[in-house]
Amino acid sequence: MTTTGAKPEGAADETSAAQAVRQMFNSIAPRYDLLNHVLSANVDRLWWRRTARRFRTVLANPDAAVLDICCGTGDMTMALLRHRPQGARPVIAADFARAMLSRGARKFSGRGAVPLEADALHLPLRSASMDLIVSAFGFRNLANYEAGLREFHRVLKPGGQLGILDFSEPGGLIGKAYAIYFRRVLPAIGRAMCGKDGPYNYLPASVDKFPRPPAMLALMSKCGYAECAWQPYTFGIAGLYTAKRPE
Repeated sequence: MTTTGAKPEGAADETSAAQAVRQMFNSIAPRYDLLNHVLSANVDRLWWRRTARRFRTVLANPDAAVLDICCGTGDMTMALLRHRPQGARPVIAADFARAMLSRGARKFSGRGAVPLEADALHLPLRSASMDLIVSAFGFRNLANYEAGLREFHRVLKPGGQLGILDFSEPGGLIGKAYAIYFRRVLPAIGRAMCGKDGPYNYLPASVDKFPRPPAMLALMSKCGYAECAWQPYTFGIAGLYTAKRPE
């Protein structure tokens, strides 16, 4: 199995790929939320809420240690917080793009989450310290997917749960129609709204490079996870990968 990772145009290695991704997301941070909601017709909100509901049992435990990694501007964090009881241990919302994290921090300030500027491949967290790790539309941007999964595995407690929400490519006629939108229409709208060409050309390219569900599930198993599964959302346009670190 070949280990892959995000590779923005011009990136020569994992270090330069990570730097390019950080710079790209910092550059579009001011328009990121608006663009997301417009380009997804607000369906992204449903995906975050559905993902949070999937983990409502662990989130209901006030002592559960929860990490939202690659949190971006905090929408997944806010969805998770809806299932946290009052006075619960704060959710850690982490991202390595400071401009994105700063905007997220404004949303969840005082609501039960704390921001952490951190690289997903080198988390400043103790081994076996987290009950739940969730990543929404960020894992695909890691420079090394296997390294990310192994780092999450390190940080999860035995029995801890992992959720990775990300884009996929649906099949059939829906897939063909969506491919036209995703590869042609979406980049044009993104370019018009944020005045930048690269980020919204990168999006369809990154989805195309991302492992398909069978390959992703095999990689998760290879990295030591159990109960690996994928649940498609909205005809497979997106989907939630779930797994556990074995007891």
